[in-house]
Amino acid sequence: MSETLPPLPTPQEPSDKPRLLEVGFAPDEPCLRADAARNRARLLEAATRLIAEHGVAGVTMEAVATAAGVGKGTVFRRFGDRTGLLLALLDHSAHRLQSDFLAGPPPLGPGAPPVDRLRALGVAVLYRYAEQLDLLLAAQSEPTRRHSHPAARALHMHTAMLLRQILPDADCELLAQTLVGYLDPALVHHLTRQCDMPLERLEAGWNDLVTRVTGADPQR
Repeated sequence: MSETLPPLPTPQEPSDKPRLLEVGFAPDEPCLRADAARNRARLLEAATRLIAEHGVAGVTMEAVATAAGVGKGTVFRRFGDRTGLLLALLDHSAHRLQSDFLAGPPPLGPGAPPVDRLRALGVAVLYRYAEQLDLLLAAQSEPTRRHSHPAARALHMHTAMLLRQILPDADCELLAQTLVGYLDPALVHHLTRQCDMPLERLEAGWNDLVTRVTGADPQR
């Protein structure tokens, strides 16, 4: 029998101050020296220019090194591999989303009922992912990184927290995986680009899914 899930704090939000999860840095370098941070920023700027000019396919470790005027080994030391570089390019968007759902205005941020926040979360993710689909898909080329990256874990943890406030007796860890699976970039790509579904239909589907999973009143 699985262990009982820990009870939520009484307030709507966790009792401790919300903190952004770190994304993009290796576990052994939570903060970079000033010169290393400048080099990292220059490499990311070069990669961003390459995407604008040639698409995600134009971002290779060698191309970024050439565009930034550094040796290829510098790029590998900073990001590990191409997937690590692409994940780093998504850091800003990930931090912005976390800021919005941890401390932004309702309904995405604190102050709205948890069901409304859950609905707003999925809609925000859908539209942000739609803007970055090519980069997201390229960054998720290794399945083992898909769920373990800090940005993905932050989304799952927040979804599970909201679910516990709505369904305290449910296995919210697994329910959160189900809901977050609806927002998978590969699925969004398939539905919008291969099935020609408008984002508005995916938004309506998300709201319907939340309603059915939580048993809440349909959104009016």
